[in-house]
Amino acid sequence: MGGAGFIGSHLVDALAREGHNIIVIDNLSKGRIENIAHHLDQPGFTFHKADVLDKELLFGLVPEADAVINLVAHKIPRYSSALSTLSLNTASTANALELALKLKARFLLASTSDVYGKSPAQPLKETGDSLLGPSTSRRWAYAISKLYDEHLTIAYHQEFGLDYVILRYFGTYGPRQYLNWWGGPQGVFIKAAFNNQEIEIHGDGSQTRSFTFISDAANATLRAITRAEATGKIINIGNPEEISILDLALLIHRLCEADGEPRIKMVPYESFGGNYEDVMRRVPDISVMREVLEYEPKVDLVDGLIITIDWFKKEILGR
Repeated sequence: MGGAGFIGSHLVDALAREGHNIIVIDNLSKGRIENIAHHLDQPGFTFHKADVLDKELLFGLVPEADAVINLVAHKIPRYSSALSTLSLNTASTANALELALKLKARFLLASTSDVYGKSPAQPLKETGDSLLGPSTSRRWAYAISKLYDEHLTIAYHQEFGLDYVILRYFGTYGPRQYLNWWGGPQGVFIKAAFNNQEIEIHGDGSQTRSFTFISDAANATLRAITRAEATGKIINIGNPEEISILDLALLIHRLCEADGEPRIKMVPYESFGGNYEDVMRRVPDISVMREVLEYEPKVDLVDGLIITIDWFKKEILGR
């Protein structure tokens, strides 16, 4: 579910390399058929353009499966409405859980580092507390929806014995990512650098993040799907390498070999409305990923950005 999107399409690539049969369901509202076009005529691969909110249709499209993977989500409501974020994220997960239960399949939930909220306990551990802002700030609707999804998944395990894995992704980036803020800062900064535009920084740019290259996210996810040791686990999928958003913008400008000095435009949080709050630091503890999945990030930030910039030049500018 969501297999034509950014993370989903790379996971499809990883599953295909291992010889798995794959059914992708995506309504292409955010996903792109081009992301999975190279699989469409391959044996063992099936694509359905369909909405996972249609439960009856969903059940009819998937007669059997060993794993149900839900990558469908709307992000922080700065990019969409709070209502669509809350309703889509919770309803899609409920339908996916019902499907996994019906098929007696492992259920894998794509969650997010945003569930940790403003927790000061860095690096962030899966057993740590969530510290979210007030309900009057719609910024937290995404985190709340994914926390609900996590609780619902665990409840299905407790009530029905469902086999599950919950993955909390940290700042995934790379080829095929969205080039607006929906996809994170890398695409926005790369596009601005090549178009000689101002690079927008939200706040003062001192907030730090840890970013995960897409191949690491996909390969770790593949292990979570197939390894028995992962059942019943919540696992951070990330890379603890940390950088401020301002330094990320400057690094991308340099790696793009853009003309002139970077032009930085600071955008105050107040402009987003809705009592918007940002998280000032977010670093994953990846001990569980190392121990349970036996996976270590392979791609550091500079190398990952070079690959992403090269993709942008060939696939985006090349068009």
